[in-house]
Amino acid sequence: MKANPKSRSEGDATTTASEPARYEKDLYGWVEDQVVLLRANEVGSIDASHITRELAELGRSEFEKLVSAIRIVLVHLLKWDHQPQRRSRSWATTIREHRDRIDYVLRDNPSLKPRIPQATKDAYRFARRGAARETLMDEEAFAAACPYSWEDITMRPVLWDDEASRRERERGE
Repeated sequence: MKANPKSRSEGDATTTASEPARYEKDLYGWVEDQVVLLRANEVGSIDASHITRELAELGRSEFEKLVSAIRIVLVHLLKWDHQPQRRSRSWATTIREHRDRIDYVLRDNPSLKPRIPQATKDAYRFARRGAARETLMDEEAFAAACPYSWEDITMRPVLWDDEASRRERERGE
């Protein structure tokens, strides 16, 4: 007996999972249908071409999450190093938070580890531009290639001066 999943978004209307229109009109519903078919071992009824496309996109999405987290760390490290007078607790917190995100993405996707050099290169290209925009400095003020090692990106201490933080709180800033 073939699985015949019902579309959650169309109430009681029955939809076959292989309909290309279903994929185009309601991706979430299509995914639910495909899961039902796979769990029922109805492999012959699945929409293999769209599943292939979605799995490839899922892989790209995980890589993009890694690049994004690295980019944010790099922007803040560049700002930290090029504008020490403007350092803030917020910058240090953002660096720590996105280092945690890097760790999470890599723990969840260990196959991305060999792609760290490419992810760092991609991230730095955007980080350099972002740091220039945020610091109001020329992009050329920042190294053309990433000046940070992986250890710098993930572990270099970024310590916020607690005395300065205390003074800001006292002034109400």
